[in-house]
Amino acid sequence: MTSTAFSSLALPTGLVDNLSTLGYSQMTPVQAQSLPPVLSGKDIIAQAKTGSGKTAAFSLGVLAKLNVKRFRVQSLVLCPTRELAEQVAVEMRKLARGIHNIKILTLCGGVSIGPQIGSLEHGAHIIVGTPGRVDDHIRKGTLRLDDVETLVLDEADQMLDMGFQDTLDAIIECIPQNRQTLLFSATFPRAIEAIAKRVLKTPETIKVEEEQAKSTIKQYFYKMDNNKQRYSTLKLLLHKFTPQSCVVFCNTKVETQQVCDDLASEGFSAVALHGDLEQRERERTLIHFANKSASILVATDVAARGLDIDDMDMVINYHLAHDPQTHVHRVGRTGRAGKKGIACSIYGEAEQFKVAQIGDYYERDFLPEPMPAFSLLEKPPYKPEMVTLMIDSGKKQKVRAGDILGALTGKEGIAGRQVGKINVLDNVAFVAVERNASKPALRKLTEGNIKGRKIRARRLTR
Repeated sequence: MTSTAFSSLALPTGLVDNLSTLGYSQMTPVQAQSLPPVLSGKDIIAQAKTGSGKTAAFSLGVLAKLNVKRFRVQSLVLCPTRELAEQVAVEMRKLARGIHNIKILTLCGGVSIGPQIGSLEHGAHIIVGTPGRVDDHIRKGTLRLDDVETLVLDEADQMLDMGFQDTLDAIIECIPQNRQTLLFSATFPRAIEAIAKRVLKTPETIKVEEEQAKSTIKQYFYKMDNNKQRYSTLKLLLHKFTPQSCVVFCNTKVETQQVCDDLASEGFSAVALHGDLEQRERERTLIHFANKSASILVATDVAARGLDIDDMDMVINYHLAHDPQTHVHRVGRTGRAGKKGIACSIYGEAEQFKVAQIGDYYERDFLPEPMPAFSLLEKPPYKPEMVTLMIDSGKKQKVRAGDILGALTGKEGIAGRQVGKINVLDNVAFVAVERNASKPALRKLTEGNIKGRKIRARRLTR
């Protein structure tokens, strides 16, 4: 039987020791299948969903061959969104803690390019970035990729969905042909096959089956009599299951915003995530959803890719996905880490063929469920368990999460168990607290101080 222990791999001792301190002992399926060929220098094309451990798979491959004494860009990791690129960079830095003087730099849009140019002038070993911003730096002459030995295309299908085909081709033209290329994708559309043929050399193909999605997620399909019932069916499902953390998938940006606006106007705690949002809006939307002060995230497939939120109760397909693989990927957002999840799909007669295709994938028939009682629509919208407080200080004011927790739970403060996630950004911080503790928490912050100075705080969620 093949060992799945990280210690069985031909990894540098420093990496193995650090993995042990992080509590990583056994590989996930995608790591066990992909790391041996990656470490042997082969190109790979791997299908695995978000949360399967693929970031550690390619990161360990990149770090194992890195020559830290050679201060050149040796590896380039391309991701579709800034959020995913930053998640990847954080994970890589964590895995690289045993390597001294390593520099991993993120290059993403949505922020000023000037500071990035300054950082590039000081050099880097690994670049993690989005195609558009990496291409900007290449065009400006501030980034050279002549020494790149490993190229990673993470969530390649999403990059193609977002229209990055030409940009990817332009970037790859600037990288030596004698390189290792690692392509990771959640789905395998024909466009992926085409790019794989062009940029990979005799790759090994790895496919990790979605066993978790099949075993821990309960799926329900609801058939409408006509399309006018779609929105009311969505509300019925929200009332029936009252999820504290639910993604509602829509197929277009316009529909996403409309559904979110309609839910919010009726009192539901809903936020939208789609490609037309400014970076600051995206950041705050994800903070509110991840800290459970917004219970419903209405999103497109592209925007939701890369979401790293484990404890998600439910997924609702407002429209069915265009293909079964995307459906599986959507459904896999819930039921993470062995927990139970619920996935509900709304469809009409014209979408019946898609239900059949999904059934073929799962090797079972999905029959329509009885509609929930329409009397549920008379209920008032439920509220999320948490609310978000915003503080006017952040990293640049030397504020840490521990300082905020201490200010909230000090003398005559609220209990530590009533405090949720704390996000500290450059000049502002967000803290989630239980709804029934929001008033005393806000009072404690505004009447007290952090780092010896008075702060301003306000409640963001209703």
